[in-house]
Amino acid sequence: RGVFIVLSMGAGVWLPLFNSSKNVLLELCVFHCLVQDCQRFTWSTSVVDLTFHPSLCLPLSVFKNPVCKVYRFQTVDSKWMLVREQMEECTLSFSIPKQLLSLYIQEDMSRVQDLRQLGELSPHWDNLRKEVMTRYGGIITSYQEILAELEKITGRSFKPSCCKAQKSLEFIPINLHTQRMMVTCPRKTDALYDIVTVGAPAAHFQGFKCGGLQRLLSRYEVEKKSFSTAYQCIYYSPEHTAKAQEVLSTMSLLQPLITSLADQLLQAAQEHSSPGIKDALKHLSDKARQTPNPSPTFHPISTVPVTVHKTHHQTVTQLCPLVTRLKECVMEVVEKAKKAMTFVLLQEAACSIPQGFLLQQRRDVVFSQALAALACGFVMRLYAGMQDEGFLRQLHLVGLVVQFESLLSTYSEEIGMLEDMEVGISDLQRVVFKITEAKTDDLSDLQPLVCGRRDHFTIEVPLPRLVFQTLPEEMKEGKPVRVFPVLFNVGINEQQTIAERFGDISLQERINQKNFEILEAYYKSLSEKVSLECLPCFQTQTDIKELLETLGQNVVTKKRKNVEILWIAGTICRRLNGIRFTSCKSAKDRTSMSVTLEQCALLRDEHQLSKDFFIRALDCMRREGCRIENVQKNIKCRKYAFNMLQLMAFPKCYRPPEGTYGKADS
Repeated sequence: RGVFIVLSMGAGVWLPLFNSSKNVLLELCVFHCLVQDCQRFTWSTSVVDLTFHPSLCLPLSVFKNPVCKVYRFQTVDSKWMLVREQMEECTLSFSIPKQLLSLYIQEDMSRVQDLRQLGELSPHWDNLRKEVMTRYGGIITSYQEILAELEKITGRSFKPSCCKAQKSLEFIPINLHTQRMMVTCPRKTDALYDIVTVGAPAAHFQGFKCGGLQRLLSRYEVEKKSFSTAYQCIYYSPEHTAKAQEVLSTMSLLQPLITSLADQLLQAAQEHSSPGIKDALKHLSDKARQTPNPSPTFHPISTVPVTVHKTHHQTVTQLCPLVTRLKECVMEVVEKAKKAMTFVLLQEAACSIPQGFLLQQRRDVVFSQALAALACGFVMRLYAGMQDEGFLRQLHLVGLVVQFESLLSTYSEEIGMLEDMEVGISDLQRVVFKITEAKTDDLSDLQPLVCGRRDHFTIEVPLPRLVFQTLPEEMKEGKPVRVFPVLFNVGINEQQTIAERFGDISLQERINQKNFEILEAYYKSLSEKVSLECLPCFQTQTDIKELLETLGQNVVTKKRKNVEILWIAGTICRRLNGIRFTSCKSAKDRTSMSVTLEQCALLRDEHQLSKDFFIRALDCMRREGCRIENVQKNIKCRKYAFNMLQLMAFPKCYRPPEGTYGKADS
């Protein structure tokens, strides 16, 4: 149980003491007392009771270097609310990309090994194989060099915006921070609101001269068809290629699994364990059926389990040759399937030299940034909801919606960034989370771990033993948690003005329409599987279905800088227990305007912030709050990088107060 003791001096600096049974923290916070007569100095002490709660405590293994600001704002009934704003860096900014790079290297080395094992090929295909292996070798070397550079970096846990085009840091998300607002007010229980801020996942080092991933991939698929004729290859669509990669992944897992089960069968027979024999046979039959059959005349896998099933009461002597034959059959099928699928991938790779390899590297970079941000948001959301049974039920039955708000314009370089971001966010559909019990409560054992390959990644999130024991049984048993990423974009700057009047905003319109449909489908799935009573309660009583209808109308409405799309999407995300992200090019200037606006809107709508104080509270947060500290951390200057001409193009509620903006190197 903690006590927050605040000594104030009018509108000046307040010195709070946060004292809990766990620790004692001294921090200097700026506390703005919004009173009508700010010239009058008043001495007072305020004691606010903040009961210790796990959701208020983020794991030190993941979050660090907090910046805290505390405010007192007046409510409509002339009471006072206490608002604590906290911004933190996330160690996953570096740890997730480093793990991903290791997995990329491992996967590409495995691909090279598979190509070597294809055996003798015709001169034409042998030359293509050598060229493809050389390309893979180049990627492996490049990734090893980048990983080595990242391993040298110690103590850092965020990449400042001025380093966004640095090659050695291209896999690291830009300016990734968590932003948490905790509110204590007389008329409502304490509440907290989280946002993750991050620069748009994009390949800044590679540049945007030819566009971003969405445009480049579309063009590449068209060109690949003509390349296939020139290289005497069969054209394979992305779906076919993904299927071939999936078969290879399955093969590498199934062979050792079937071998292990066959050994268990023998062991059970030696121990005269009838249940053990039946169990091993059942699992063997299931796994053997999953093994692909590369030849229509090859049937040993389908027949061996049946033969074994007929003889499971016979002696070990009779079982031994059958198990040996089973292992041989599996090995033979796996080898044939691997060679067939490897040759498919060789043809695909040969048709895509060099563009396909360059695009894969770009996609790896963008996905790495997006995944680090997602992992950060998931851990934050998980800890915030640990005592919410409804949330935990939603987590394992349906999964979480992950909503990215983007403020990029659809003009010049930023259209390329948005094209990168669209693909990177969409690729997060290939990610699942798995909650595990940490080996120990040491900080090193609480770091999330990534495993898998490009077509499917799993992030394991270890929890301390006592916390893990409170989870639903399904999650404790390792049931994966799905995520449903959605992206909504509305450009707000002067470049968007040019795009709307003289350019093309079809990319933004298509993204918003497509992701609205994903969000709508998620809500339908959620309402079918979980009682909507488990969702959080808000003061605003608008039904989620009604909010979705309004969002759908706004998405198709032709309206310039329709920021209502972002506001409604953000509201729906919070109502659905989702994870909120806000991005612009560097998550520093436009993002700060959006985050502070969202926080003040929540105070107004949920905690009765007086409308007369809304603009003053908004200016106060922008002038003295965590976001101006974020600017300072990034560019060593306490000025948002706007000029007066630019701000004239911004919607009014996204404009900072006088004296907080000016020329700055962003």
